[in-house]
Amino acid sequence: MAPLEPTQPDCVWRNVAGAGKAECKIWQFPTRVSRCTDATNVTGFTWALTQTWQPPEGQVYKLNFDAAIFANLLASVVGVIIRNDRGQVMAALSLKGGVVQDSDEAEVVACWKALEFAIDAGFSDLIVEGDNATVMKSIASGQTDLSRLGNIYDDIHCLARGLRYMEFNSICRSANGVAHSLARYAKHLDEDIVWLEDSPPPALEALLAVSRLRLNEELEFTEL
Repeated sequence: MAPLEPTQPDCVWRNVAGAGKAECKIWQFPTRVSRCTDATNVTGFTWALTQTWQPPEGQVYKLNFDAAIFANLLASVVGVIIRNDRGQVMAALSLKGGVVQDSDEAEVVACWKALEFAIDAGFSDLIVEGDNATVMKSIASGQTDLSRLGNIYDDIHCLARGLRYMEFNSICRSANGVAHSLARYAKHLDEDIVWLEDSPPPALEALLAVSRLRLNEELEFTEL
């Protein structure tokens, strides 16, 4: 088993009925599965190094996003997928973004684009997941960011405050395969592509992989 590394802290920023604030402890050296419970003890946040994608509970939707930078492109690419509590695709997006300086900027811009897309599509109860721990920790803190990306972080928080329910979670890359597939597909696009209540063909293999993993986990749990 590979040693644990303190590079993927837990983070969650919650917005309930517009009262957004950060409610989380950061575990720099987690156990195989670490748990973070907010101060009001309403819900908990779990993150595992070997995490697979898990559906949201109830009437909340889960949005996963990812960004990538290709050396031969003067632009970043973004992939977004929104699924319900049954794992069904409600909306998806592949787009080619603008020029960015590094991966952190690409991820922050991707989160901003993902939230705009979700709001335009009519979603108001969201769990947003990304696999860049540094970016997600900054977003989840809810604090003013004084870096060159501060204005984008502010825009993300402004969008989040307009939603009825909002969480920002940091996850492992293994739980973000569908969004990653959509981001890579955007490399070949000249214009944005949106899918509504339909599984995007560029991510079918990744979606099937998620379904197989979840089925195997359910079978293992049943055997126990």
